[in-house]
Amino acid sequence: MRRIFNDIRIFVLANLWIVPVVAGLVWALFYFVAPPPPMQARLATGGPSGGYHALGLRLQAELAKEGFTLELVNSKGSVDNLARLRAGEVELALVQSGQELGLDADARAGLYGLGVMFQEPVWLFVRKDLRFSRLAELTERRVAVGSPDSGTRSVTDALLGANGIDLHNLPTGWQEYGGSRAARELQAGNLDAAFFIGPAENGLVQRLAADPALRLHNLGRGAAYHARLPYLNRVAVGEGLINLELNVPARDMETIGPLATLVANEDFHPSLTPLILAAAREVLKDGNLLDAPGQFPAPASSNFASLDEAEYFYSKGLPILQRYLPFRIASLADRYIILGIPLLVLLIPLFKVIGPLYRWQIRSRIYRWYKHLREIDRQLYLGKLKDPQKEIDHLIALGLELARIEVPLSYSGELYDLHVHVRYMIKRLEFLRDKQEAEKAAQTPTPA
Repeated sequence: MRRIFNDIRIFVLANLWIVPVVAGLVWALFYFVAPPPPMQARLATGGPSGGYHALGLRLQAELAKEGFTLELVNSKGSVDNLARLRAGEVELALVQSGQELGLDADARAGLYGLGVMFQEPVWLFVRKDLRFSRLAELTERRVAVGSPDSGTRSVTDALLGANGIDLHNLPTGWQEYGGSRAARELQAGNLDAAFFIGPAENGLVQRLAADPALRLHNLGRGAAYHARLPYLNRVAVGEGLINLELNVPARDMETIGPLATLVANEDFHPSLTPLILAAAREVLKDGNLLDAPGQFPAPASSNFASLDEAEYFYSKGLPILQRYLPFRIASLADRYIILGIPLLVLLIPLFKVIGPLYRWQIRSRIYRWYKHLREIDRQLYLGKLKDPQKEIDHLIALGLELARIEVPLSYSGELYDLHVHVRYMIKRLEFLRDKQEAEKAAQTPTPA
């Protein structure tokens, strides 16, 4: 056992050169590998009462299970969200479809659509006694069309413009606010009508639907609106869908609406895409009153550039490692595997060299002495060796030194062969010495 440990010690000492080589390769791996993605991001959501904020809260809770921090940033709405995203104030934003149409190609560069989250129907609530058939008839009424920079205002502007209403000179009674304020004013009787955008189960929509003094107006003409505004989808709303108990709406109706799209900028780390989309899939898996279970998230509009990670998620699902490991571990492993493969390619031939190099190192401890033996042999052959005793003394010292050489047990035979050859050369030298001494004695005159 002791001999085995000694052989291992010799092997390790003989191959210490590989330690700095491997250390250098490992250092290169850590140096050149992409840094791990950040475990936090900021999401622009809109107002606290809106559907964007509600989704943001659900995503925040789901991502927290993976140790990811999603900071929700309130804003004025979809237009403001897009502006914040372009300014780099956030990495993610919920944006209504169609907002990107106001940007040229350069302004759209660096924005990536991660996916559609849900439909955003347009709801027009009016006083119950108010009757009209066309939006143009509302010009003499008190109407809230949404606050500037909000998604509601963007959509209502498009709808009203399609109906020939001059958006640059709003009627006197029209108000530029929306959301909770518009709902309060409408319920208080200070407005005749107000536009709202959001999911059917949104608290504000539900509150207005339950108010007996209000009714939900049927926008209708969905095909005509979609033909002129392709980013607005037709949405069928069945009787009683919003409030079954109060039967709101009282009959089947149709409205239109954009799609809530999750958009990222260049500050967003692409490797976070499957994590974000998996969280969205989890919180949206049951659908809602208008969206079927599993319908969202879905691939984003082609107006936005797409990330390869998003396309992979929609076509194949989560990356393989993330299906079985926590995101943080899977993300690191994925990065190191990518660079680990070329490292392994370098290490395989390196370790193949160890065996031959080790044999050469061990044998060099033995064979380097043969150089001296060969030189002595050459001197003997040429008859140039003048002082055999000096070489004998040197070889005797060599024999003592050989006793201190450590080699593995498997190389002992070669070491003992060297001992034999040293002894053989000593005998030859002794023979030469004796011969020279005899010749010298023969040449020396005998004293009288």
